Parts: sequence; C-alpha cells; structure tokens
Amino acid sequence: MNTKIALRLLTATAFAAALGACATSSSVDKKIAEAQAQNSQKIESMETQVEDLQQKQKATDAHLAQTDQKVSELSQTAQDALKRAQDAGVLAKGKVVFEQTFTEDRVKFKSGKYDLDKDAQAALDEFAGKVKALTDPYFVEIQGHTDNVGGKRYNEDLGERRAEAVRRYLSKSQGLPLNRMSTISYGDAAPVASNKTRKGRAENRRVVLVVLE
Repeated sequence: MNTKIALRLLTATAFAAALGACATSSSVDKKIAEAQAQNSQKIESMETQVEDLQQKQKATDAHLAQTDQKVSELSQTAQDALKRAQDAGVLAKGKVVFEQTFTEDRVKFKSGKYDLDKDAQAALDEFAGKVKALTDPYFVEIQGHTDNVGGKRYNEDLGERRAEAVRRYLSKSQGLPLNRMSTISYGDAAPVASNKTRKGRAENRRVVLVVLE
C-alpha cells in the first residue's frame, strides 16, 4: 500500500470517528434534554399538588373558623346540648341545625304551670314541620326553664315538667320519635331576663328546643 492510499484510509477513519463522536454527543445531549424536561414536568406537578394541598388546607381552616364562630354564636344552653349529644354519640354530623325558643308569647306557661294551650300547640306544630323537613337524621333536646319564683328543687321539677309536656305533645300529635328527643331542666339557673319584673319573669318561663344532626 502506497503512502497516499494509507493517508486516505487514515483520514477516512478519523473522519468517521469524528462523525461517530458527534452523533454520540448529540444523542447524549438529546437524552439530557429529555431528562431535564421530565424533571421539570415532575417539579411542576409537585408544585401544583403542593398548591392544591395548601388551598385545601386554607379551605379547611376557613371552614373550621366558621364552625367555631357559629358555635360561639350559639346560646350557652345550645352549646351544652351539642356537647351532651356528642358525648352520647347520637349525632352524625355533630352540629346544631337550629335553636328555637318558646316564651310566653307562643307557649304561654303561667307561673307554676306546664300545660300547653292551643296557641302553644300551634307553635309546636310549626316547629315539628321544620324538623320533619330535615333530610338527615336529627336529635332534639328540649330544655325547660322557669323564673325564680319558688325554691331550686321546685323549679328544677317544674322545668322538667314543661320540657316533658312538649316532648309528649311532639310525639303524640306530630309523630316525632321519642328516642330522638331528650329533656333537661335548667330550672331558674339560666335566665334570659331579669326576674325582678313581671315581663322578665314571663320571658324566663320558656322552653328551648335545640335541633341537632
């Protein structure tokens, strides 16, 4: 083989090697670029997931704040009813649906009395209609209250009689199940008005119905 041919072969071999090297380098660059693109997509996906979790957490925190505010806005006796029902395990959602108070303007309890007149029955019929319209299982706590006329034990008994009178009426006349209603007497321990006036005492002679889910 002469020198010219040898040089041509050597040049061709070197050129081919150079092309191979270029091809290999290009392939590596392409793979690196693809890997970087995949990593970027994964990072973006993770960032999106983190943002979604943060948004959900904010929504949860806001809901809990609203729930705490709503609970704090309830009367103390309604909050007590909620806790008692939760402790008894009779609630599905653990919330107060609504609270309704019947004082002498609708359920006219005379001093020392617990009888329900026609106006009281009509008011309780309206209440029962609201309860029956609920789509979820409910529980009703009926709270009996009195003014401060009479002794503590007497008023506790009177408050219980008022609450029980309401419970019996709602069961017999409206078909509300007895096992979904409970009664409790506060006696004269939770007045909403001054017992020093006739009007205030009338306001304190009341029943409060707390509807829970």
